[in-house]
Amino acid sequence: MKHYNPTSPSRRNMTTTTYRGVLTASSPEKSLTHGFRRSVGRNNQGRITTRHKGAGHKRMFREVDFTYSKLNIEGRIATVEYDPNRSAFISLVVYADGEKRYSLFPKSLQVGDKIIASEKAPVTPGNKLPLGNMPVGTFVYGIETKPKGGARIARSAGNFAEVVAQDAGYTQVKLPSSEVRKIIGTAWATVGELSNDDHHLVKYGKAGRSRWKGIRPTVRGTAMNPVDHPHGGGEGRQGRGRRRAISIYGKPTGKGQKSRTPKKYSNKLIVSRRKVGKKR
Repeated sequence: MKHYNPTSPSRRNMTTTTYRGVLTASSPEKSLTHGFRRSVGRNNQGRITTRHKGAGHKRMFREVDFTYSKLNIEGRIATVEYDPNRSAFISLVVYADGEKRYSLFPKSLQVGDKIIASEKAPVTPGNKLPLGNMPVGTFVYGIETKPKGGARIARSAGNFAEVVAQDAGYTQVKLPSSEVRKIIGTAWATVGELSNDDHHLVKYGKAGRSRWKGIRPTVRGTAMNPVDHPHGGGEGRQGRGRRRAISIYGKPTGKGQKSRTPKKYSNKLIVSRRKVGKKR
């Protein structure tokens, strides 16, 4: 982490991730980038479905490969780069047939290392292979939930999941949330832990830095009027007047409350629910 001299009140507690010595390129591969318009929390009708998003610095989109379609062809890590659209670093992989693809970068590799996606690949960081071929105790990221479905789980900075059991064609994986879930053994994943594991320690230091990131201000429900939020109203400061904290839409929120759909299709795949609250 990089700390700063307290030249101003906001600078006093500001920290940033140290990029020097990690990143090796300052500009992206042009053939794998294009402009795009961020949704900023709106759906296809323009309605806000996720609050507190909007504006922020303009970004260039990097086409990161989350599929496991480049099989049995060795690739070399050419660069390590910053991606404004995700918290982990990405790497430009140049394959033996000349094709270039962006991939999520694990923290234990460096420029020049070789990786491969194969069912018979060695279980070393950066290599990609089916979950059923991995021994118990292996750390993985970029996990598919179904074969050829693309990486869905454990894609953020510093994240990884752990293979805890192999049972009847399914692999039991302990996810970053502490949930243990069964995933079909023919789904693929990448061995290792993701880079930029200091990301969660970053302190923005000032409100303006959040705005650069596209994060708009959050107002407490208790500071609103009753018409605006279920927690609003009252003379002076009031308790919320109800047992459970709820959102502006009346749904349970925060404090480790369960908000999962009771009849969700994947309930049968969960071996152990995630731990929530202070005891986690």
